[in-house]
Amino acid sequence: MADAALLVTGATGFIGRALCPRFAADGWRILGLSRTPERARRLWPAYTWIGDLAELDRLGPVAGIVNLAGAPLADRRWTERRRREFYDSRVALTEQLFEHFAARSAPRVLVNGSAVGFYGPRGDEPLDEGAEPGAGFAADLCSAWESMACQFENLGTRVVRLRVGVVLGRGGGILGRLVPLFRLGLGGPVGSGRQWLSWIHLEDLVEIVRLGLADEGLSGAVNATAPAPVTNRDFARALGRALRRPALLPAPAPLLRLAFGQMADELLLAGQRVVPKRLLERGFSFRYPDLSAALAAIFASGT
Repeated sequence: MADAALLVTGATGFIGRALCPRFAADGWRILGLSRTPERARRLWPAYTWIGDLAELDRLGPVAGIVNLAGAPLADRRWTERRRREFYDSRVALTEQLFEHFAARSAPRVLVNGSAVGFYGPRGDEPLDEGAEPGAGFAADLCSAWESMACQFENLGTRVVRLRVGVVLGRGGGILGRLVPLFRLGLGGPVGSGRQWLSWIHLEDLVEIVRLGLADEGLSGAVNATAPAPVTNRDFARALGRALRRPALLPAPAPLLRLAFGQMADELLLAGQRVVPKRLLERGFSFRYPDLSAALAAIFASGT
């Protein structure tokens, strides 16, 4: 592994910033693909930054790829322009990666970061990796993204398709948006609060990605979620307890639909009850299998 090159897309994002130091400690030479490589070089000078895949030709062969790029889905209404941005930053970028490596030496492994949105809104149905894809824009987007990632298998690359839940950590993700509201006493359940939320602590996600890179016997779909999903109401209560703030103010469904349109129905008012069957079968040990313990660790340590 020493000095083997690992290409990371989304390296400057919330998850990528936590992953790259661990990859470097494992002996990988980090190559980060960024739309602003000059800024990335200033902030993270220990890694090699590129703005175009053609620059890889001067950097030698790439042994692995961790593909995390993607415009955030839940920040505002899904206009047609935003939908195109979601597609381009996930599916089209993965196609560009495939076309680049199809004409060169293929990487040994690709860990592709899809999402539990693959399953679509499914009510109380428990969903392991064998469940069929769901309906809706987010499900179609994830399905197209995974299908494009699977093209790497034709090059002899081992492909791990992570279906990532809601990632919990300080400094970004969903907590970066919710914590200020809860600290002001404005937190509470969304809609009915009965919809399921499948979550994962950032530290556990880092270890899952490392497993995907290292375990030669692991390929295909892998649910990257904690083993105990919770309802939205229980999540709000747990977050309120962790912050010692009330969590009683609901966000009404009609208001969310008015503000966010289809995004509200697919991402805020519905959810998925996802279980990490393949990880549990492989004996993966979650450091944070319980939501309350995960939140307590986040706010105690600053993680």
